[in-house]
Amino acid sequence: MLSSLVGGGGLLGTSPEMLALFVGFGLVVGVLFGFFGMGGSFLVTPALLMLDYSAPVAVGSGMAFVFGTAVIATLKHHDLGQVDYKLGAIMITGTTVGIEAGRASVYYLESLGLASGVISVAYVVLLGGVGAMVTRDALTGGGWGGGGDGGDGGVDHEAADRELDEYEIPEIAETIQRTVRIPPMVTLRGDVRVSAWVITAVAFATGVLSGFLGVGGGFIRMPAMIYAIGVPVPVAVGTDLFEIVFSGGLGSYLYGQGGGVNLGIVAPLLFGSALGARVGSAATAVVDADEIKVYFGGMLLVGSIAVGIGEVGSYLGNPTLELLGLVLVVGAAVVVAFAVLYTTVTSLRVTRQQRTSAAD
Repeated sequence: MLSSLVGGGGLLGTSPEMLALFVGFGLVVGVLFGFFGMGGSFLVTPALLMLDYSAPVAVGSGMAFVFGTAVIATLKHHDLGQVDYKLGAIMITGTTVGIEAGRASVYYLESLGLASGVISVAYVVLLGGVGAMVTRDALTGGGWGGGGDGGDGGVDHEAADRELDEYEIPEIAETIQRTVRIPPMVTLRGDVRVSAWVITAVAFATGVLSGFLGVGGGFIRMPAMIYAIGVPVPVAVGTDLFEIVFSGGLGSYLYGQGGGVNLGIVAPLLFGSALGARVGSAATAVVDADEIKVYFGGMLLVGSIAVGIGEVGSYLGNPTLELLGLVLVVGAAVVVAFAVLYTTVTSLRVTRQQRTSAAD
């Protein structure tokens, strides 16, 4: 069992070894967050489960981590004018109900002794599916071209530079807007007019996901906002983050009330993430995300396999398999973060050589 690694003591009730691990893992997640716009909660929660933390603590602490990263990123997008507060307010209402439903499900499954297994299986399916999609898009040059910093959706570094009227509403969103005309109808930024009930349905579904898995939900909410509601990419990015601040804060509070938020986990993760995010954000200026997006998709696929291995190890009581699963999750993230840093250094070196040659 890996529970021996989680021993108490030390700062915030966490051993020095675990504090170092969480700071290091937060640093890696921060690099990914700053570069790809992925919050990293999809790695944090399963890693905590494999460290033998209870399901409520793993989900609650993962959600608190999402809240912290979203606050930082929302301020940036607010300054860029990419937050639709009307859309955000409606989504907060639906998400609030969804989070409570997801949280209640976790505690019910925990009372049956099934929470860890069910959540791990959900992560296997989720990481595998999203990983396959990202890998396919990277190899084909496709993708829906947007994402949310801190919201677990892939970011398009050029999307924010375009005007809102340059974005075409996807055909499926136009169909939904024509078909679902249930009042009240609301007009959003980018001259998008849609039923408030469509927004509420999207918010509730992603709220359940957030409350059950402890994730920001952006990797599902972002495509839903774009393809179901018809919101321009930059507005979807900023509004998703604004919504995550409230949903993450609410989820953290609700889980915290039941002892589900461990500051000994969240604080070092956020500390490491804050440092890593600065590095990752700086890397976006010199590196094309498409160059290493395939590695990111591969990381998600490896993460899916790792969670599966860890769960099998836990079921069989095999500490070797549990440790292997944890090493694969952390190792995959480290490899992709290193790829970002290596590509950044290489690009800077090439640019410097070109400038030197031009000066000569």
